[in-house]
Amino acid sequence: MRTNFETLENLASHTINTLKEKGVIEFDIANREKLIEAMATEFGVALATDEDIRDQAIEEVEEKMGVDNMPEDVTESEMFNHARKEIIKSFSGENIGGLYLVESLHNIAKRMTRFLIGCEFIDDVFGTDEEIHNFLVQNIRTFRSR
Repeated sequence: MRTNFETLENLASHTINTLKEKGVIEFDIANREKLIEAMATEFGVALATDEDIRDQAIEEVEEKMGVDNMPEDVTESEMFNHARKEIIKSFSGENIGGLYLVESLHNIAKRMTRFLIGCEFIDDVFGTDEEIHNFLVQNIRTFRSR
């Protein structure tokens, strides 16, 4: 399965549901969709999707060849495939559920802990930063895209 922003939304939904079930966060259910969108956007800073990598590879090919000289189906070109492989290699090939780690899992959990504490759509957060961090590491590590 190819990953895109919807995959980030699935990860956010999975994370929010688990946090709520475990009693780590409280929020008004009316804000659930906004919370998912905000969390997915924050995850998007730290995790790259196949769609992100594709777009980045196309940009690199455009830079090298020029917009006017682009092949009709650039995604079938050898230059595109090479650029895509190099981008993936820059993430050490590390991925979780089809999402490539732009930051270390530790830093992603730190980022998301700060997000939870500061998010306007969350009414309350329970647990220490360390407990939340450890929970997020485990939650992200076990995520599988649908």
